[in-house]
Amino acid sequence: MKIAVDAMGGDNAPFEIVKGAYIASEHCKSNKDIEIVLLGDKVKILSCFSEISDNISNNISIIHTDVVITMDDDPMMVMKEKNNSSMAIGLKMLKNGEVDAFISAGSTGALHAASTLIVRKIKGVRRSAIASILPFSRPILLLDSGANPTVTADILNQWAVIGSAYVNEMLGVEQPKVGLLNNGTEEHKGTPVVQEAYNLLKNNEYINFVGNIESREIPNSPCDVLITDGFTGNITLKLAEGMGAFFFSTLKNVYTSNTKTKISYLLVKDQLKGLKKTFSSSSYGGAPLLGISKPVIKAHGSCKAENIFSAILQAINYSSSNIINRVQESLK
Repeated sequence: MKIAVDAMGGDNAPFEIVKGAYIASEHCKSNKDIEIVLLGDKVKILSCFSEISDNISNNISIIHTDVVITMDDDPMMVMKEKNNSSMAIGLKMLKNGEVDAFISAGSTGALHAASTLIVRKIKGVRRSAIASILPFSRPILLLDSGANPTVTADILNQWAVIGSAYVNEMLGVEQPKVGLLNNGTEEHKGTPVVQEAYNLLKNNEYINFVGNIESREIPNSPCDVLITDGFTGNITLKLAEGMGAFFFSTLKNVYTSNTKTKISYLLVKDQLKGLKKTFSSSSYGGAPLLGISKPVIKAHGSCKAENIFSAILQAINYSSSNIINRVQESLK
């Protein structure tokens, strides 16, 4: 199995991407069938490896290109002036079956557009969407978390079916609960699109719809799949990330304010570390583009090596799973 990684995408590229790939290669060293393909400037990638290890693992290869999609580029640049970029080459390799999955921390818009045009969607899928995990007491799949700012009620209804299939297949949740993100629990609340979606979801016999979900209820994990447009979903995701960072920063200040609190911290240190891990999305890797016909994983733009390592393991599991077929069957 070959996993292609865009070494030049993201705020911390290429060093953190290369480091994450190296950690994954060491983790998978005993499995001779796993190969990691790094796409990007070979000189810069080798320079990163020189800081990390004396030797490049045998299960890592490099494909050179010095063309990079930046966060400021128009999403369609990947199909036009920059069709030889690390992102474009990786997606073409995925389309042609040369690799089994592709990971990038680069531009979300460019990755979504290029995946749709190069790799193509699963037959019957209206729009692919970014499926992020909200790591609360019970994980919630947030769909969409950034790819589609505007949607129709039909698209939201379809995502509920696709999201349910994913959560069942990948997280092992039987009859996953589906919620619709809204500004109130009442049926008549929300925009016309959201109200229409509510009626479609309520009458969709193929999902376990539990109604509207207010944002304040999300940390209590009232559902397994949370459906919304990409604009609202992205704001929700970033607020959750920011609140998590603020919460643990505040705790740190409390426990380091004086000698007594420092002593009390020693008593609960292990529990706090476990709590922090619970609220960390890094263990889930990246966010798959659900609806694309082959595994494409979007890593966070500011991801570190740990995130890339997890994303590679996620890509391996995704490629080994039956999720693509499950989505096709669910749409029938």
